[in-house]
This record gives sequence, structure tokens and C-alpha cells, in this order.
Amino acid sequence: MTLTSQLLPFKLDPPGLLGEAEAGLRCEQEIERRYQIVPSVVCSMCCLFGVIYCFFGYRCFKAVMFLTGLMFGSVVIFMLCYKERVMDTQLSVEASVGIGLGIGTLCGLVTMLVRSVGLFMVGLLLGLLMGVVSLVVMEEFYHPQTVWVPLGVLLGSGTLFAVLTLQWQRCFVTLSTATFGAAVITVTVDYFIELFALVYYIYERLKVAPKRPVCWFTWVILGVWPVLALLGVLIQWKVTAEGYSHTERK
Repeated sequence: MTLTSQLLPFKLDPPGLLGEAEAGLRCEQEIERRYQIVPSVVCSMCCLFGVIYCFFGYRCFKAVMFLTGLMFGSVVIFMLCYKERVMDTQLSVEASVGIGLGIGTLCGLVTMLVRSVGLFMVGLLLGLLMGVVSLVVMEEFYHPQTVWVPLGVLLGSGTLFAVLTLQWQRCFVTLSTATFGAAVITVTVDYFIELFALVYYIYERLKVAPKRPVCWFTWVILGVWPVLALLGVLIQWKVTAEGYSHTERK
């Protein structure tokens, strides 16, 4: 249970990093890295899926639809089960994960078999990622005073891109898979270099926490995201997705 809880963003507390960040982290100070087995294995597996999403997303259309539904369903149900009491019982992490994966699998099947639902979820995912980018950029100029601001940005952006994806399917599926795959790879790099410091900073933007300074290499890691996303779009457009259409029946 202890190892599993370390995978949650709101439970993350990288040794020797976040405590120093609150007191003022010095960038020249070497980060004390203490890797855990479970998060390291999970990050490595996620990196593999990130590569597939980023460079082969549109080509693996059905798999992407399933995995997107599985991810959304599992995360939402897990959070509900883990944070809320179910039938007057506080479920353990393991039970919450099991329930989340079970319902997430059903959601994945729905998004894979019902194309419009899958496209909506893929677009929603892209919109949420764009909303996160907007919040990080906005923090440099304006600090929201209420949590409704990031919530509104995420909902508005998610809904907008979900509708756009339904209208222009091939274009936005390619963009969404490349962006999400690049984000997963970036998170993996962030873990192995600075133990989720970037993830924690983004999480603080979502909960409207006071801004704290971050080191230059955190911004460098964040810069990996758009570079990989652009590369993923170009490779899918010119190589992996060329001549393929998800609307063609085989």
C-alpha cells in the first residue's frame, strides 16, 4: 500500500527535493535521488506507451481508443473509490485500483467500439493538456485567486478540443496522440532526473498554490514536451499514418 500510494501525484514527496523547494531550492545543489522500484518500473512502462502514442498513435487507432477510455475510466473511478467512502467502507488502495481497472476496461471497450465516444475522449484529453499548458503560462503573468479559474480553463479547453476532434478527426487524433505521448515521455524524464519536480509544480498550478521558484533545468525538461509533440506529428503525418485511414473498412 505504501509503494502504491507513492505513484499518486498528490502523495509525491521526493526525498530531499520538495522540502527544499518550499524553503528555496538552490539550483546548483545536487538532487538526492532515491528511486523506488514500483514507480521506476511504472515510469519505464509508461515511457514505452508514450513512444507508441507519440509516433504511432493514429496508426494504432483502435488501441488508442481503448487505452484512452481505460485511462479515463480507471483514474476517475480510482479517485472516487480512494477518496470517498463506498457503502460506509474506506477502500484500500489495492481495492480501489482493482475496481478502477475493471470499470476502466469497460470504458475502454465503449470508446473502442463506439467511434464518436472514443474521438470525444481523445479530443478531451488534448484539451486538458492544452489547458494545463495555459495554466503554466498564465502563472508567469497572473496568479488565480480561486480554484474555479483552472477548473474553468480545463473544462472549456477540453470541451472545445473534443468538439473539434469530432469535426476534423484525422488531424486532431494525430495531434492528440502526439501531444499525449510526448507528455508521458516528459513525465518519465522528469522522474528520473528530478523526481517529479515538474509534475508537482503543475499540480500546484491546478490547486492554485502559491508560486514557488523552479530551477532552469525544470524548464528545459518542460521544453522537451513541445519538441517531441512536434516530432511526433511530423512522423505520423509523413511516415506511420501515411496512406492509412480509420474510416476505411477492411
